[in-house]
Amino acid sequence: MRRNRRNAAAFQIEREHLLDLPEHRTTDFAEEEARVTRCGTFTVRCVLYSAPSRLIGHRLKVRLYSDRLDCYLSGALVHSTARATHTTKRRGRGIDYRHFIDSLKRKPQAFRGLAFRDDLFPREAYRRTWERLEAALTPRSACKTMVGLLELAGNHGVEAQLAERLEVLLELGELPDLKALFDEFAPRQAECPVVVVEMPCAALYDTLLDEEVLA
Repeated sequence: MRRNRRNAAAFQIEREHLLDLPEHRTTDFAEEEARVTRCGTFTVRCVLYSAPSRLIGHRLKVRLYSDRLDCYLSGALVHSTARATHTTKRRGRGIDYRHFIDSLKRKPQAFRGLAFRDDLFPREAYRRTWERLEAALTPRSACKTMVGLLELAGNHGVEAQLAERLEVLLELGELPDLKALFDEFAPRQAECPVVVVEMPCAALYDTLLDEEVLA
């Protein structure tokens, strides 16, 4: 309080020269361009990001905010993601495993050789499960099972619940049964019953009309 009183006179002088705040928000982002590669990734300021497969081959206008990236195509916002950072020892990455599920389902064995494979695990339980699968199964079976787990987590919104179940299986020393997990966390919807509609004879309508006229 004493310091405020001592500086009050100087503050009052500066206050008289202060301008009003702008009516609209000022530009608080930097803008760059980036092309999405055929792998579904793009690089901005030495950080590798993933993008939805529909954007492959397109050049994006990227607005860099302090906490996120907004990506525009032909003036429309098409993708937004949290901003990642990098260090001198490691290139930064902002990878979303859900962007790669469809392509990995077509070629599951590609999972094993991905340069950013470890960034695809959404939680620690998934990474540990992969290590167990890789040690116990053939490369083909391990990749197919892991891709199936990522599909179940991402496409059916059970990432956290599935991680808890994987933790239990890891403690028990058991491998995940992909079919059983799909039946539990993403059961198929019951088939609609077949409804058979019998069309009445058209002559019945004539009878009804005749009865209405007589009435």
